[in-house]
Amino acid sequence: MTKLVSAVQAASLIRDGMVVSVSSSSGLGCPDAVLAAIGEHFEAEGHPKNITTLHPIAAGDMYGIRGIDHLAKPGLLKRTLCGSYPSGPSSSEPPQIWKMIGDNSVAAYNVPSGILFDMHREAAAKRPGVLTKVGLDTFADPRHQGCAMNAAASEPIVSVQQFDGEEWLYFRSIVPDVSIIRATTADERGNLTYEHEGAYLGGLEQALAARNNGGTIIAQVKRVVENGTLKPHDVRVPGVLVDHIVVAPDQLQTTLTSYDPAISGEIFRPLSTFRNTEMSVQKVIARRVAMELADGMAVNIGFGISANVPRILLEEGQHGKVTWVIEQGAVGGVPLLDFKFGCSSNADAFMPSPHQFIYFQGGGFDASLLSFLQIDRHGSVNVSKLSARPHVTAGAGGFVDITARAKKIVFSGFFNAGAKLSLADGGIRIDGEGKVKKVVGEVEHISFSGKRAVAQGQDITYVTERCVMKLTPDGLMVTELAPGIDLQRDVLAQAEVPLGVANDLKVTPDALYRDRPIGLSLNGGASLGGAHV
Repeated sequence: MTKLVSAVQAASLIRDGMVVSVSSSSGLGCPDAVLAAIGEHFEAEGHPKNITTLHPIAAGDMYGIRGIDHLAKPGLLKRTLCGSYPSGPSSSEPPQIWKMIGDNSVAAYNVPSGILFDMHREAAAKRPGVLTKVGLDTFADPRHQGCAMNAAASEPIVSVQQFDGEEWLYFRSIVPDVSIIRATTADERGNLTYEHEGAYLGGLEQALAARNNGGTIIAQVKRVVENGTLKPHDVRVPGVLVDHIVVAPDQLQTTLTSYDPAISGEIFRPLSTFRNTEMSVQKVIARRVAMELADGMAVNIGFGISANVPRILLEEGQHGKVTWVIEQGAVGGVPLLDFKFGCSSNADAFMPSPHQFIYFQGGGFDASLLSFLQIDRHGSVNVSKLSARPHVTAGAGGFVDITARAKKIVFSGFFNAGAKLSLADGGIRIDGEGKVKKVVGEVEHISFSGKRAVAQGQDITYVTERCVMKLTPDGLMVTELAPGIDLQRDVLAQAEVPLGVANDLKVTPDALYRDRPIGLSLNGGASLGGAHV
């Protein structure tokens, strides 16, 4: 009996009240054709109603792959648990899912991505849930928001439990009735290979969670081939776990990318083909972040300024000294920017995302380079929610999993929002002060807990265009000042809380501010040093 069905037929399999798990990371690996068909089926038939969706990383974006927005219709979507949500520029119309979150027409939860994968694994094994320390004293903790994004998310999904004399967060398993996953190729039996994909993501775990609980698995693919023509070692999801196959030959590899064989590891690009980052204040910050690295490190990077650090190492002849590890699963290579973020070219390996998150949650890597929206007096960081710009902040994704036990974290961003800045005379010039302070008394949303970081002895650094700060048991301390910046006027007076100042306050090397290589060396540590003030 054939497993091939149309997207319309697949959509008709979703019944009222079902729990549907979707494998995707923004545009990467998104089964958009099936999601679109579900939305169209609801418009035509009024069904399915009141479904719950699970999106461990994210589903869709604002740039051609709508993902969850196909389902963002009152009456169709009742509840959703996402690692993150589609975001867009502040000048654009917000995604429909954000409108539903804002008017409380959907119960929306932002669950750390690794924990959502853990919940699938526990559901597959018919265990009751996830016991974890990831998320303590963050928005995932029920003593804060408990992952709830709006008032409609009133049903608790996490509790605090005492176990073996320690405090843990407990997330109950959620069993999917249907899992919708994506691959490149299916044979007639439903065996799936991922040769054109930029990551494996968590399709296997999501399929197991549905299969072991009597559910249905739908796979969207580019093509179907004859039985026996796929190599067994290449099959990532076996056909015994796949019920239905939907062929979507035009599925994009990732956002605005039809197909790039370097993303899927089929070819290696010459390093000379990667463009250098143009000279800017952001590049200066990325250069200073790069100085925190050392030869042999395994380093995670996030979206934002820190995503440019691999290009700094390329420009400085230091590529290969650091192995980059990203949550979508790529290990090594050159992490990509902009709409291809989450993919790498020339990767050494692709880990399934759930396994990559085990690596992160246990702190097996050396450092993480991440961004911030706000920093508070405890050193806590918000990346996941700003009430003034809700649809521009997509949620935390894997941020909470990554930072929970990371040995070293370097956060980067601008000291104030909206400041007019320029490079001049080997330093920074503030041409107009920003109106929104980012160093605040209390962050609006705790994505990273400074209190827990101090208790665990984590090494935390904050790099801005004006200064470098370290987290100490006594709070934030300014340890380095940018050339051209006045400590009192431009730093201390611009923070909403008192900042400590190191006795041996240094000046950032002026080489970072000039449009030429800085002579960075990661052999045994960064070679550039800063002069004392």
